[in-house]
Amino acid sequence: MNIISFDIEEWYIEKVQHGGRSHMYAKYEKILNNILESLDENKLTATFFCLGKIAEEFPHIIKLIASKGHEIGSHSNAHDWVNKLNIKQFREDTYRAINALQDISGQKILSFRAPAFSITEANKWAFEILAENGIVNDASIFPTTRDFGGYRGFPSDTPCKIKYNGITLNEFPIPLYKIPIVNKNIPFSGGGYFRLLPYSFVKNCIKRSEHSICYFHIEDFLKNDTHKLMTRQEYEDYFKETGTLIKRISRHFKSNVGRGNSFNNFQKLLKDFHFTSINKFSLENKEWQLIEL
Repeated sequence: MNIISFDIEEWYIEKVQHGGRSHMYAKYEKILNNILESLDENKLTATFFCLGKIAEEFPHIIKLIASKGHEIGSHSNAHDWVNKLNIKQFREDTYRAINALQDISGQKILSFRAPAFSITEANKWAFEILAENGIVNDASIFPTTRDFGGYRGFPSDTPCKIKYNGITLNEFPIPLYKIPIVNKNIPFSGGGYFRLLPYSFVKNCIKRSEHSICYFHIEDFLKNDTHKLMTRQEYEDYFKETGTLIKRISRHFKSNVGRGNSFNNFQKLLKDFHFTSINKFSLENKEWQLIEL
């Protein structure tokens, strides 16, 4: 069984970074409606990980997604990286996001994904806070190295149960493909990887996987809005780290590559595979590998 998910953040980031350009809001809403229509046509239910700030400042977006029968999950309150927060800050952020999303959606929030997959081996304490706030499904583990996050050495890239300091959560790591000979693992099922890799390769990887988790952003489907190269100050304000030219060029490439055909490939994906939401998967599957952290 395969899972499909979306990280919903663009409206708030647009407001913070650019003051809220109405034409960009309109583009985001058009893409969201296209996504919802495609899911409906294929009779699929997805998980939408949304910012608490979207619920607070753009509640119609949350209401629209929930009205279509999709699961609303938390993607933090204001898209702050978990590994940039301390325990107190993350507890406050999580509580505020979940309450805002529950109030607007009318759903109990059971699933969480950290921005930039920023729960790592160094901040496993985040799992305790998620459990405190009623989260039962986490999708924050990127089981290899990556920019801003990644949990290198995590022992699974398929759904499992994790146990840490007495709490247990269902964990949904991003699946990996092992490149022969060089023995290197790469993700394939979402974001820039889905845009960069040939669709035939992604399709074959999913076919070979027992479980796959695909993840997308609204911006993955923006065809004609190439981001300009960030200034050093813009990069450092957003990513909270030194904005060298190499880092900014790398981020520029990853943000823009492959957008032109990404929605067409997304529609192929929905026809080629059956998908469900994270919470539906967790309710329908009882056998889990237990991993103690």
